[in-house]
Amino acid sequence: MPNPTLIAIALALGGALAASPALAQDASDGTLLATFCDAANIKGETCAHAKGYPGAGKRGCDVKLLGDRHSGRFAGSGNPLLVVNYESACESRATDDGGAVVFEQVAGKYSFVGFQPGSRINDCLTVPRNEREDSLICLMGHMGQGYLEGGVAQMSFARDYGKGISIKPNILLRAVDSTGAAGANVVTCRKKPPHYFELSKLAAGPRKETVAFDASYADADTVKTACGKGFPKPKETFGTLAKGDAYVPEGNEKKAKFIIDLRTRKVAPQG
Repeated sequence: MPNPTLIAIALALGGALAASPALAQDASDGTLLATFCDAANIKGETCAHAKGYPGAGKRGCDVKLLGDRHSGRFAGSGNPLLVVNYESACESRATDDGGAVVFEQVAGKYSFVGFQPGSRINDCLTVPRNEREDSLICLMGHMGQGYLEGGVAQMSFARDYGKGISIKPNILLRAVDSTGAAGANVVTCRKKPPHYFELSKLAAGPRKETVAFDASYADADTVKTACGKGFPKPKETFGTLAKGDAYVPEGNEKKAKFIIDLRTRKVAPQG
């Protein structure tokens, strides 16, 4: 299951996935940190006191740049953007202990655009839409009360010329692993299958503007069994199932590779 964070790892496969432009590899930590941090506060990949950190007030918020970084024309046909994953002690578990910091490449130099707390990017792909625009597709995950909620999201970049660029996830597919909350995965019988439990191995799809991923899930037959005669009860369960729910114990889920068409948002098994 992906880490309970928003994530990004650039891949190149079958020509459908764009290699990140050179700026993603060439941007040193020192160069990037200097756009929002005084030299005296920079040590390695960390800024001890980031200028303009959201809601920091008089606090000195640290920012540690991580290796997960992606570049592309994510905000339309403007300048290329570089999005870098970061950690900060000023963030809590609710914002996944960090976020993404956005830079813009202007005339060969890096310009700081802004911080996006909570928008972690540890497992993403840069996917070209056309010659002038790219999409950033990410696996998402967040743990809450024992439920590990995941999904595939297209990150939406909105340019606000007064406040920089904002990032919001546009969810294409959701998954819920309830093992930590119920002792096993659970399906809701009244909901149409498939029920996705775990998503992993995000990669370029076989066609333009598609992505692929591995999934564990309950198909129609699995749901029919769970909600009919039922599978053997898991060895250990927590709490009581809600009315209309049923267990799918480990080993009874299906596994397959799926494709999402980013233009139509349709999800289908890879044939």
